[in-house]
Amino acid sequence: MHYLDHNATSPLRPESLASLSHTLSLGGNASSIHARGRAARAVIEDAKEKVALLAGAAAYDVIFTSGATEAANLALAGAVEGALDQHGADSKVARITRMFVSSIEHSAVLAPARRLAERVPGVRLETLPVTVDGVLDTEALRVALREGKGRALVAVMAANNETGVIQPVEEISRLCREAGALLLVDAVAAAGKIPLDASLCDYMLLSAHKIGGPQGVGALFVAKGAPLAAQLVGGGQQGGLRAGTENLSGIAGFAAAAHAARDGAGERDRIAHLRDRFETQLLQAIPEAVIFGADAPRLIGTSNFALPGTASAIALIALDLDGVWVNAGASCSSGKVAASHVLAAMGVELALASCALRASFGWNSEMADVEAAITALTKLRQRKTTLEAA
Repeated sequence: MHYLDHNATSPLRPESLASLSHTLSLGGNASSIHARGRAARAVIEDAKEKVALLAGAAAYDVIFTSGATEAANLALAGAVEGALDQHGADSKVARITRMFVSSIEHSAVLAPARRLAERVPGVRLETLPVTVDGVLDTEALRVALREGKGRALVAVMAANNETGVIQPVEEISRLCREAGALLLVDAVAAAGKIPLDASLCDYMLLSAHKIGGPQGVGALFVAKGAPLAAQLVGGGQQGGLRAGTENLSGIAGFAAAAHAARDGAGERDRIAHLRDRFETQLLQAIPEAVIFGADAPRLIGTSNFALPGTASAIALIALDLDGVWVNAGASCSSGKVAASHVLAAMGVELALASCALRASFGWNSEMADVEAAITALTKLRQRKTTLEAA
C-alpha cells in the first residue's frame, strides 16, 4: 500500500511511538507534588521545550490542547474575550471589533471566527481575497486594516493545507504591527517543513498528528501580553488558561515528533525530491494535468493537481483499489468529497476544482510511492480515454 496523505495525518513516527508508550507506563498526575507527579511534570516541561523549538517560540508560551481545532477556538474566542476583559474606560487596550481571515483558511479557523462574529456584539468579520496562485492579497489587508475603529485580529495560515502555497507571514506581521492588530498564524501544515518564527505573531497553532505525532494533541503559542481568556475552566492547569489534566502520553509523543521533524534536514530534502519527481512524471504521463499553485512558493511535500474530466470521487476510488491513498483536498468533512473553497477562492472553475486531488509526502514516503501513484493515475486516464472512444 502506498500512503500519500500526510497532510491529513502523517503516520506515527517510531520515535513518537516509543516516547508515547514509555509515558503511558509512567503514570502520575503532573499536578501532584510527589515523585511520580514531579516526573510527569518533567515530561511536560521537556515537551514544551521541544515543541517550542519547532515553532521558534519560548517554552513558557506553550499551551497544550486536544488539537489544532481546540487551539484555534481558544485563540480566537480567548483573544476577543480577553481583550474585552482588559478593555475599560481608562484602559489603553482596545477591544477587538474587527476580524480578518483569508478566504483559504482551514475550517478550524473559519468556523469559530464566523461564530464569534455572529454571537459577540460589535465584532465584524471580513474575508480577504487571495491571488490566482493562492497567496493572500496583502494590499487588500493593508486597506482593510486602515478602515474602521477598534482593534483588529487577523488570522492567516503559514501555508495552505490543500495547495501547499506558502503565505507571506513576515509582510503580514509587519502590516499588523503597524496597525496595532493582533495576528494568529495557523502553522499546522507548515510545521517541520519550513522554518517558523512565533515572534512574528501573537498566536500560533500546531498539531501533533501532522508531523508524525499522535492524534488528539496540539499546541497554542501565546505571546506575552496578548489577550487570552480561558475557554475550558475547572482547574488551574497550564496557568489557568486551559483546564483539565494534561494528556501526558500524547504530549510526550508530540514532543518526540517535533524533535524529529525539526532535525530532519535530510528528510526534507528527500521529501522535496519525491514531490518534484511525482509532478514531473505526472506531467509527462498526463500532459493535460493541472497543478494548482505551481507558480508560488509551496511546501515541499504537497502536490494539489487535477486530471480534467475525471471527478475526484471516481479517482479516489480507483486509486484506492490500486493501493494508492491520496485525498481530494482537506480531510475534515466527515469523509465527504466536496468542492474546495480554497480552489474557489483562487478562481478555479468548479468543473476543474471538482477533479482536484492532493498527494502529500512525508517522513516515510519512498520512490516506490511515486511510481505506484503515477502508474495508477496513468491507468485511470487510459481507462477514461478508452471509454470515451468506445
